[in-house]
Amino acid sequence: MKIAVVVATLGRPVESGELAADLAGQSRPPEEVVFCVTDLTDAPLGLAHAGMRTILCERKGSCAQRNIGIDAVIGAHDVIVFMDDDFVPAPDFFERLEQIMRDTPDAVGMTGQILADGVTGPGLSREEALAFIRNDAAARNSGVPGIRPRLGLYGCNMAVRSSALGDLRFDERLPLYGWLEDLDLSTRLARRGGLYHVPALRGVHRGVKRGRTSGIRFGYSQIANPLYLLVRGRVPVHYAFANITRNLAANLLLVSKPEPWVDRKGRLKGNGLAAWDLVRGRLKPERILEL
Repeated sequence: MKIAVVVATLGRPVESGELAADLAGQSRPPEEVVFCVTDLTDAPLGLAHAGMRTILCERKGSCAQRNIGIDAVIGAHDVIVFMDDDFVPAPDFFERLEQIMRDTPDAVGMTGQILADGVTGPGLSREEALAFIRNDAAARNSGVPGIRPRLGLYGCNMAVRSSALGDLRFDERLPLYGWLEDLDLSTRLARRGGLYHVPALRGVHRGVKRGRTSGIRFGYSQIANPLYLLVRGRVPVHYAFANITRNLAANLLLVSKPEPWVDRKGRLKGNGLAAWDLVRGRLKPERILEL
């Protein structure tokens, strides 16, 4: 089984370089790793590992850069793994992935167990992420819970079978950060086989804030993207409205006392702009490029 890793990165050459080192140090390294950048200044620092390269992309955005990465590797690999540049995989991630993919022939996609997710807080340092992984390795025994079906894959670490992916690609109408692009692709992928949560695949998502979409743009995407996917039949009605309601409520409740790492005022403004565009019949995900 041949495995490729695709990393879409922007403004994080240090984190990308650290991920490259983690991938090179795996007990079973992937055959190929491509870092997809729109500017060579974003290329991972210290990239000197066999089977790793940087691709300069003409199109910017998580979806566009990942699609360019897919086209560069899909013909030569059985499995493609999408990882965020701030994801820290356990040292046996790919060894276990290969075995579980072999043992689960109906699986078209898998996502692992997140030991800690800095997205929900101020973010985690490299040292904190490594500590979580060390403590997990010391605590867990050979009895890892079995895999279980899930509705969607988490974009920070999602593995897909190339034969099932085929002509499917991330929707580039979800621009820049590509809010919900992982759910969209995995929902379409699920029509071709099983999606699974795999506890044996361990890692930490640091949730680095640098390089993320602005508050206004992100707030607009929180409304526009779920509705766009709903209209196209890619997410259930209850999921789309629960997602919108949850994020809008958080922005309203916390705007007066926002977390230092979240631009609640900007997000709320973006929510309002999206609502106004919805009323006017002008709501579309690409609108954030004008904001």
